[in-house]
Amino acid sequence: MTLKRSELREKIMTILYQIEMYKKNDFEYNLEDIIKENIEISNDFVNEIVYGIIEHKDEIDKLANKYLKDWTIDRLDNLGACILKIAIYEIMYTDTPNIVAVNEAVELSKKYSDEQVKKMINAVLQKIIDEE
Repeated sequence: MTLKRSELREKIMTILYQIEMYKKNDFEYNLEDIIKENIEISNDFVNEIVYGIIEHKDEIDKLANKYLKDWTIDRLDNLGACILKIAIYEIMYTDTPNIVAVNEAVELSKKYSDEQVKKMINAVLQKIIDEE
Protein backbone atom coordinates (compact mmCIF):
# COMPACT_ATOMS: atom_id res chain seq x y z
CA MET A 1 0.00 0.00 0.00
CA THR A 2 1.39 3.35 -1.02
CA LEU A 3 0.89 6.21 1.40
CA LYS A 4 0.21 9.77 0.26
CA ARG A 5 2.77 12.44 1.13
CA SER A 6 0.32 13.85 3.70
CA GLU A 7 0.21 10.49 5.44
CA LEU A 8 3.99 10.21 5.25
CA ARG A 9 4.36 13.63 6.90
CA GLU A 10 2.17 12.39 9.73
CA LYS A 11 4.46 9.36 10.10
CA ILE A 12 7.49 11.70 10.10
CA MET A 13 5.87 13.80 12.82
CA THR A 14 5.33 10.66 14.91
CA ILE A 15 8.93 9.54 14.40
CA LEU A 16 10.30 12.95 15.40
CA TYR A 17 7.99 13.03 18.42
CA GLN A 18 9.21 9.61 19.56
CA ILE A 19 12.83 10.72 19.21
CA GLU A 20 12.12 13.79 21.34
CA MET A 21 10.44 11.68 24.03
CA TYR A 22 13.37 9.26 24.12
CA LYS A 23 15.83 12.16 24.42
CA LYS A 24 13.85 13.93 27.15
CA ASN A 25 13.70 10.73 29.19
CA ASP A 26 17.34 9.79 28.52
CA PHE A 27 16.39 6.55 26.79
CA GLU A 28 18.68 5.04 24.22
CA TYR A 29 17.12 4.47 20.83
CA ASN A 30 17.94 3.29 17.36
CA LEU A 31 16.65 5.64 14.68
CA GLU A 32 16.24 2.87 12.11
CA ASP A 33 14.09 0.91 14.56
CA ILE A 34 11.86 3.93 15.23
CA ILE A 35 11.38 4.47 11.51
CA LYS A 36 10.60 0.78 10.94
CA GLU A 37 8.07 0.82 13.80
CA ASN A 38 6.18 3.61 12.08
CA ILE A 39 6.44 2.67 8.42
CA GLU A 40 6.65 -0.91 7.27
CA ILE A 41 8.30 -0.34 3.91
CA SER A 42 11.41 1.82 3.59
CA ASN A 43 10.48 5.17 2.09
CA ASP A 44 12.99 7.63 0.62
CA PHE A 45 10.81 10.65 1.41
CA VAL A 46 10.51 9.67 5.09
CA ASN A 47 14.21 8.91 5.37
CA GLU A 48 15.23 12.16 3.67
CA ILE A 49 13.06 14.32 5.90
CA VAL A 50 13.86 12.55 9.19
CA TYR A 51 17.61 12.38 8.61
CA GLY A 52 17.64 15.89 7.13
CA ILE A 53 15.89 17.38 10.16
CA ILE A 54 18.34 15.63 12.47
CA GLU A 55 21.32 16.78 10.40
CA HIS A 56 20.12 20.39 10.17
CA LYS A 57 18.57 20.59 13.65
CA ASP A 58 20.56 23.63 14.81
CA GLU A 59 19.86 25.63 11.62
CA ILE A 60 16.15 24.72 11.71
CA ASP A 61 15.81 25.63 15.40
CA LYS A 62 17.68 28.90 14.86
CA LEU A 63 15.45 29.84 11.94
CA ALA A 64 12.29 28.96 13.86
CA ASN A 65 13.42 30.96 16.89
CA LYS A 66 14.24 33.95 14.69
CA TYR A 67 10.58 34.21 13.65
CA LEU A 68 8.74 32.94 16.73
CA LYS A 69 7.57 36.14 18.38
CA ASP A 70 8.40 36.06 22.11
CA TRP A 71 8.75 32.26 21.93
CA THR A 72 11.31 29.61 21.15
CA ILE A 73 10.73 26.31 19.41
CA ASP A 74 11.39 24.38 22.62
CA ARG A 75 8.41 26.17 24.24
CA LEU A 76 5.98 24.88 21.62
CA ASP A 77 4.16 21.67 22.37
CA ASN A 78 6.23 18.73 21.13
CA LEU A 79 3.96 17.88 18.21
CA GLY A 80 3.77 21.54 17.15
CA ALA A 81 7.56 21.75 17.18
CA CYS A 82 7.82 18.58 15.08
CA ILE A 83 5.32 19.94 12.55
CA LEU A 84 7.21 23.22 12.31
CA LYS A 85 10.54 21.44 11.83
CA ILE A 86 9.14 19.32 9.00
CA ALA A 87 7.82 22.37 7.17
CA ILE A 88 10.99 24.43 7.67
CA TYR A 89 13.09 21.54 6.41
CA GLU A 90 10.90 21.15 3.33
CA ILE A 91 10.97 24.88 2.59
CA MET A 92 14.70 25.30 3.07
CA TYR A 93 16.17 21.99 1.87
CA THR A 94 13.78 20.33 -0.60
CA ASP A 95 12.01 21.18 -3.83
CA THR A 96 8.59 20.90 -2.19
CA PRO A 97 6.61 23.99 -3.22
CA ASN A 98 6.41 26.42 -0.29
CA ILE A 99 2.62 26.54 -0.43
CA VAL A 100 2.47 22.74 -0.10
CA ALA A 101 4.83 22.73 2.89
CA VAL A 102 2.77 25.44 4.63
CA ASN A 103 -0.60 23.84 3.85
CA GLU A 104 0.57 20.43 5.04
CA ALA A 105 1.91 21.94 8.28
CA VAL A 106 -1.33 23.82 8.90
CA GLU A 107 -3.39 20.68 8.28
CA LEU A 108 -1.26 18.65 10.70
CA SER A 109 -1.45 21.41 13.30
CA LYS A 110 -5.25 21.53 12.96
CA LYS A 111 -5.31 17.84 13.78
CA TYR A 112 -2.66 17.72 16.54
CA SER A 113 -2.21 21.19 18.06
CA ASP A 114 -4.37 23.97 19.33
CA GLU A 115 -5.43 27.08 17.42
CA GLN A 116 -2.67 29.27 18.88
CA VAL A 117 0.06 26.86 17.79
CA LYS A 118 -1.52 26.51 14.35
CA LYS A 119 -1.49 30.30 13.91
CA MET A 120 2.09 30.50 15.17
CA ILE A 121 3.28 27.81 12.76
CA ASN A 122 1.54 29.50 9.84
CA ALA A 123 2.99 32.92 10.73
CA VAL A 124 6.54 31.61 11.17
CA LEU A 125 6.45 29.75 7.87
CA GLN A 126 5.10 32.78 6.01
CA LYS A 127 7.87 34.95 7.46
CA ILE A 128 10.51 32.41 6.45
CA ILE A 129 9.15 32.28 2.91
CA ASP A 130 8.96 36.08 2.69
CA GLU A 131 12.33 36.86 4.24
CA GLU A 132 14.71 33.94 3.66
